[in-house]
Amino acid sequence: MATRLTMLPEDCVSTIVSLTSAADACRLMLASSSLQSAAESDMVWSRFLPFDHSAIFSRIHSQINFSSKKEMYFKLCDSVLIDGGIRSFSLNKISGKKCFVLSARALSISLSDEPNHWTWTNRSSSRFSEVIELKSISNIEIEGRINTQDLSPNTTYGAYLITQVSDRAFGLDSIASEISVSKDECFVSNTAYLCPLDERKKQLESLLFLNRRRMMEKLVVEGEGRRPNKREDGWMEIELGEFFVGEKGEEVKMNLMEVKGHQLKGGLIIEGIEVRPKC
Repeated sequence: MATRLTMLPEDCVSTIVSLTSAADACRLMLASSSLQSAAESDMVWSRFLPFDHSAIFSRIHSQINFSSKKEMYFKLCDSVLIDGGIRSFSLNKISGKKCFVLSARALSISLSDEPNHWTWTNRSSSRFSEVIELKSISNIEIEGRINTQDLSPNTTYGAYLITQVSDRAFGLDSIASEISVSKDECFVSNTAYLCPLDERKKQLESLLFLNRRRMMEKLVVEGEGRRPNKREDGWMEIELGEFFVGEKGEEVKMNLMEVKGHQLKGGLIIEGIEVRPKC
């Protein structure tokens, strides 16, 4: 195919490549040096950028320099802070779909302004200047919101709560948390635990607190009892749910609640909620 394309004028090649994907354009540049100029032209990479990329750049927290649309694309593939540093934005390198992370400051967290219950701190591993750590509380209520107009249309997205658990953590998994994602009249709920599965701890608790655990499980909605998964950045994530983005702008609410166990808990660290396309 590359050999045939070299027979065409450069602008024709650029038009053809612009109808493929960023990954295809990169493969073509590697496959044929004679097609490199056409494959990395601004005409091609303008098609791969979000249609509202100018509006996105106006929200970027710190100035980003670039010399071409291709360089702009890959700058956006790296996580950039927007909206005063309380959200981050990136593009999926392969698909070009939009991804967002709402920091803890951009979330609604019950009693987050009460220093007896929560403390704002920083973590070197976080993309944000602040994360929030639970000191001691009986009820956890976390909500994030995003409008589908900010996302890529005709795409299924997943929402993920990004967390860590400190060495001083206590009471986090006495009962499963209720998680949900809602959009318009569509509401999908499930359950999740805040700590990774510890088989030894689970066996011990089964022996000592089996009846209590069974009683507590009856208090929450039926669900999978999801566990956090390890992320590449060293944090953990809990999938709150998924939703489909159509053409119409709608508000999506993403929630985690644990309000039925009435047991003191602490040691949960929250970076934010990531909204990204599902594979």
